[in-house]
Amino acid sequence: MNESIRKQRVQRVKMTDITEQKECEKSLNDGNKADILPVWYIYMIKTRLDTLYTGITTDVARRFKEHSRGSKKAARYLRGKGPLELMWHQEVGTKSDALKAEYKMKQLSKGEKLQIINKHSTIKASS
Repeated sequence: MNESIRKQRVQRVKMTDITEQKECEKSLNDGNKADILPVWYIYMIKTRLDTLYTGITTDVARRFKEHSRGSKKAARYLRGKGPLELMWHQEVGTKSDALKAEYKMKQLSKGEKLQIINKHSTIKASS
């Protein structure tokens, strides 16, 4: 693959994490076009107040650390509500799928969310 095409593809892919960007560049160098877009996940975190927070990310472990440490990137809702516990996560595919799944999850009652957690169920983005 010629260098200018590789650079254009890397520029088109907006990454939030330098590690993901390096992995993307490596896959482009290897010629593996299927790995260009990051995989998105939906997750639920339980707070010390026994509330559930739902979010999406490309890296569950990194995002959970951000929330737990109360960094500037942490969700405002979770600040001061620690200790936090990662209760459940699921791969959902594209960012669009993740946003749809997150919306659907946030429409559920707490009881329905707990059923998903306890049964290790999945939620589909499409209706």
